[in-house]
Amino acid sequence: MSSSEPVKARPAAPMVDKADAGYQKGLKTRHIRMIAIGGSIGTGLFLGAGGRLAKGGPALAISYAICGIFAFIMVRALGELSVHRPSSGAFVSYAREFMGEKGAYTTGWLFFLDWSTTVMADITAVALYLHYWRFFEPIPQWLLAMIALAVVFALNMFSVKYFGEAEFWFAAIKVVAIVAFMAVAIWAIITGHAVANEHAGFANLTNHGGFFPMGVAPMLTLSLGVIFAFGGTEMVGVAAGEAKDAVKILPKAVNSMIVRIFVFYVGSVVLMTLVLPWSSYSANESPFVTFFSGIGVPHAGDIMQIVVLTAALSSLNAGLYATGRTLRSMAVAGEAPKFASKLNKSHVPYGGIIITAGLGLIGVLINYVYPTNAFEIVMNLAGIGIAGTWISILVSHLIFTRRAAKGLIVRPSYQLRGAPYTNIVAILFFVAVIGSMWFDPDVGRKTILMFGGVVVLMVAGWFAVRKRIHAELMDTILDDDGAEAPGTDGNAAGTS
Repeated sequence: MSSSEPVKARPAAPMVDKADAGYQKGLKTRHIRMIAIGGSIGTGLFLGAGGRLAKGGPALAISYAICGIFAFIMVRALGELSVHRPSSGAFVSYAREFMGEKGAYTTGWLFFLDWSTTVMADITAVALYLHYWRFFEPIPQWLLAMIALAVVFALNMFSVKYFGEAEFWFAAIKVVAIVAFMAVAIWAIITGHAVANEHAGFANLTNHGGFFPMGVAPMLTLSLGVIFAFGGTEMVGVAAGEAKDAVKILPKAVNSMIVRIFVFYVGSVVLMTLVLPWSSYSANESPFVTFFSGIGVPHAGDIMQIVVLTAALSSLNAGLYATGRTLRSMAVAGEAPKFASKLNKSHVPYGGIIITAGLGLIGVLINYVYPTNAFEIVMNLAGIGIAGTWISILVSHLIFTRRAAKGLIVRPSYQLRGAPYTNIVAILFFVAVIGSMWFDPDVGRKTILMFGGVVVLMVAGWFAVRKRIHAELMDTILDDDGAEAPGTDGNAAGTS
């Protein structure tokens, strides 16, 4: 090559997040796949779908389908970022790389809001499920919630492989339960079998106020609760940082998610509207239990109640796992308490897990003061946290693709199709869903006002920590051999 020939700019190598140091790669392929499944099937479906059906009727299935499509766009974007650079800091780490420290701070605390309130919702769900049996009725709801929190907290203190194994079996039980429900429901519809003195069949779509018994508006106002149901799909990105051969595993896990969304979620909700009138469901009982209790098979309701209890424990387990690792990524950068950065001998970020579990005690208090409305109160706030986190993921990926278009980054072969247009449409949709809550005067408007208070606290927190943020956290650029890449001085993230 002659000296006069121009030298082409070399795309920057993926950055290395120092917060990933110390973790074990203890999650196997089957763990990642089941975490992807378990993360997208939780309390929002097993308990929340009952209350949403009671408010919106059969049209709820359309909300699930639309939200499911946008959830898949988000997780596909996250999948591309995770293949580019697997990190246990996940979207917080990517927000830091592509949006700077303010983006990382906002994303991290929105995600923490999401999962800390989800932990509260999950322990509430466990307590409600246990009160299904007379044996547990004398035990106060708040005490059952606290016991559930303590059990899953202890489980998360062990090595990540124990978390992976527990989540594998939790998720497997959920999948088997949904498949069983769908098989029995289809049988009931075909045979016209009576369910709780009502005949299953397509007449349930038209005989009780029609497909839109409450009008079209609930399709949008209930969408935040549907997004809460899909919350956890982003868990696959967090798990990537502790996975063996994440680049191979992630694309398959993410691609199969759209099938699960439409089969498990949309399929289940459609079947629920066919086997019983929508008015038969309630917010205080799992719709799966409502159905199985009404088919006349001895102990069918009890068995399903055990399953939905397992689903709540699974979601709670995943919540402590994800927030512990996200808080550690933030703590290393100076955006969260230093205590959250600590690892125990099993390479588990016990500091972050303790903080989340400590806030979970607020959920215990809510169960003590408002036992009948505890689930609805925290579910809607968690929904805003989830939508905010997903918007952040899409914005990070949008900036990522723009840098790739300039030749600064090489996109992996696994990509979000249609970017950046799919990003923009999805972002606008999630913003519209959050805004629509204002038109729900009972719960939605209160949720928006509560979130306004959270925003004030987040802004105040930023001014409190901004001077101690370690901006160099993401500045380590390594080549394939682990040496400093040519042309870098350790302080610049771009190419010259």
